[in-house]
Amino acid sequence: MISVISPVYNAEKIIEELVNRISTNVQLITSDFEIILIEDGSKDDSWNRIVELSLSNRKIRGAKLSRNFGQHAAITAGLEMSKGDWVIVMDCDLQDRPEEIINLYNEAHKGFDVVLARRTVRYDSIIKKTTSKLFYTVFAYLTGTKQDNTVANYGIYNRKVIDALLSMKDVIRYFPTMIQWVGFKQGTLEVKHSEREEGKSSYTWRKLFKLAFDNIIAFSDKPLRLTVRFGLSVSVISFIVGIYYLLQYFKGNIEVTGYTSLIISLWFLSGLIMFILGIIGLYLGKVFDKVKDRPVFIISDSTND
Repeated sequence: MISVISPVYNAEKIIEELVNRISTNVQLITSDFEIILIEDGSKDDSWNRIVELSLSNRKIRGAKLSRNFGQHAAITAGLEMSKGDWVIVMDCDLQDRPEEIINLYNEAHKGFDVVLARRTVRYDSIIKKTTSKLFYTVFAYLTGTKQDNTVANYGIYNRKVIDALLSMKDVIRYFPTMIQWVGFKQGTLEVKHSEREEGKSSYTWRKLFKLAFDNIIAFSDKPLRLTVRFGLSVSVISFIVGIYYLLQYFKGNIEVTGYTSLIISLWFLSGLIMFILGIIGLYLGKVFDKVKDRPVFIISDSTND
């Protein structure tokens, strides 16, 4: 069985084409499949279109989230609903071409548990491609992982990979990095990337910045470690500066009473405070992630469940 999952946001005009193209291509592999569409708080009539399509085709399963939880929370909702031995995740804007599904499936059967679609030519604006490359470069450095800006969500995943991913209880979800973290035998396949069929990306600059910040914090404590290193560096510099002013005092170059002790205390204690706060932050960040324990998404309605 194959499950195809697509998070849907403001896509009422292209949902029917998406479903038709997915069905046509998956049927080349098997007649036993399901298409799971997760409506993520759209502002248009996407949910009603999903309901209409579900009534005419039992293979289409829909879920409506109670509000906009974000693309990766919607993907998680789809993963939890899925029943397939193989799971395909793709965007709904048809830039991820359903015609590549059979190629991904055939590549997976060469011994891979995961096959990621690698977009050799991206039909995005120069600004989006540049910011994407910058994000992945910074993200790779701060998380200590290898990142490829030509790979996104599109790919095929074995059931055991999905089960392993769902066992992760992270509140902040970022599907590509979570797939990388769970491991298993992974490969890539170069695919064609299409232009957007309708509308524009829902990721504003504000959302992109929040996504980047949240995921750097969620998947790495390196920013806190850099804070510790900075605090330690300041402490070392303050010690050197303190020695310098102490020598100047004994040479008689400083005549203001208390100036030396004030400078030494200010520099040294400032560095020491930053160092201690950094260490506390390492532990507090981990505790903070665990204690909230909020649901990643909430489903308000579903079809063909």
